[in-house]
Amino acid sequence: MHRLLVASFASLVLLILVAVLCLPRTAHADETIRSPGAHPDYSVEIEPHLVLGDDSVFASAGYGVGARFGIPIVRNGFVPSINNSVAINFGIDLVHYDQCYFQTTGCGANYLLFPVALQWNFFVARQFSVYGEGGIFLYKGFISDTVCAGNVCVGSPSDFGVLPTFAVGGRWHFSEHVALNLRVGYPTVTLGVSFW
Repeated sequence: MHRLLVASFASLVLLILVAVLCLPRTAHADETIRSPGAHPDYSVEIEPHLVLGDDSVFASAGYGVGARFGIPIVRNGFVPSINNSVAINFGIDLVHYDQCYFQTTGCGANYLLFPVALQWNFFVARQFSVYGEGGIFLYKGFISDTVCAGNVCVGSPSDFGVLPTFAVGGRWHFSEHVALNLRVGYPTVTLGVSFW
């Protein structure tokens, strides 16, 4: 079910991206994408958000809250002829899971996720920006005692490690300094508000 939800969100973001990229070809097009540097001038982006966690380890998707922080490192991006920027994005998420594949009762866990990613932003219209990001995340799990008595449990999920992370996302800028932000990727989907 969660994979279907992630695929649906990814398809929606891709559809919006394609639609917005086609807008500059119309007679009254927004020329934002062709105007390098015509995006919010900020030193940090603060993004509190809700989190939906991947269901590949636990029998249900996780849910929680978190925050990301973005610091621009290339103001006018890797392609100087279009309106883009590059930022380092990092943060913390707290995700709760209710069920495990290997045990039907008394199983649950809380995970702290610490993502660090390179984020490439494209400001495609006055009110819309999209981005792709990739990096790593460090995770630490706190698994309920009933799952692994004495730390012996066949098939127990890992409680500490480092994995890759990747995502695509989009922002709807409803003011110069505030935007609704949807990120779809692995290991989480987030929905929040960005402040500059």
